[in-house]
Amino acid sequence: MAFVDYYKVLGIDKTASADEIKKAYRKLARKYHPDVNPNDNEAKQRFQEINEANEVLSDPEKRKKYDQYGEHWQHGEEYEKAQQQYRQSQSTGGNPFGAGGNPFGSGGSHEYTGNFDDGQFSDFFEQMFGSRRGGGRQSTFRGQDFNAELSLTLQEAYTTHQQTFNINGKSIRITIHAGVEDGQKIKLKGYGSEGINGGPKGDLYITINITPDARFKRQGNDLYTTLDVDLYTAILGGEVTLDTFGGKVKLKIKAESQNGAKMRLKGKGFPLYRKEGEFGDLYVTLNIQMPNNLSAEEKALFQQLKDLKQ
Repeated sequence: MAFVDYYKVLGIDKTASADEIKKAYRKLARKYHPDVNPNDNEAKQRFQEINEANEVLSDPEKRKKYDQYGEHWQHGEEYEKAQQQYRQSQSTGGNPFGAGGNPFGSGGSHEYTGNFDDGQFSDFFEQMFGSRRGGGRQSTFRGQDFNAELSLTLQEAYTTHQQTFNINGKSIRITIHAGVEDGQKIKLKGYGSEGINGGPKGDLYITINITPDARFKRQGNDLYTTLDVDLYTAILGGEVTLDTFGGKVKLKIKAESQNGAKMRLKGKGFPLYRKEGEFGDLYVTLNIQMPNNLSAEEKALFQQLKDLKQ
């Protein structure tokens, strides 16, 4: 069985850090995952090679052994023992290998050819790290994560409720908590694809998309809206009703309120995510409405007001 260059499999240098190994593995695993490449045997084989390389290089002990033995992987500890015996014989003047002399040859760097049965395992990994078929641990790999999107109205995002949707033929019912934000991701553990060789399932990540609302604009946990007020109420003062997500709210309009004036309603904004009973504020901008279709008598009255001001 030929030597396998795990660094080359992952496309990294031998000096790669643990983080670099992890990044390279994740990038390639996503690309060649069987769920992404169904019925592609070549991609499946590549995926297995990538996982095998990661299992060795991400494990400090396995990586140390792999780096130490290199292309002498077939003989592992036997090779190291032979080197130690030879060094000992050189220091004592003896030769534990008999008339044959140095088992490494005159250059001292050739591979030791002891009685090592390299045909008992099926591949490079099993020969170097133990046979899976012989009772050793079989490599398990986590399933791929799934991604989905869920659209909500601002009104739906305002209240805690349940949503049902289908993903890969499965009907999933989840609770959406009040105050969820646009672009927020919700993780459902174990709702991804099946793992390999009994490995854990992947996860499902749901991205929330909140559609714009015609009446209210949300900024963080605060809400902003515009309220139409008739001219007479703006001048004389009075009370108007505003419909909000939490119900109707009565507003007191001060006399002589100006167009564009802003009012703050504390605690009438958007609920804070997973913080029951806590809300942002509601900011209301007054939009003074001018009267239409005035009668002759009404116009005369406005003229009188104008004359009084002069």
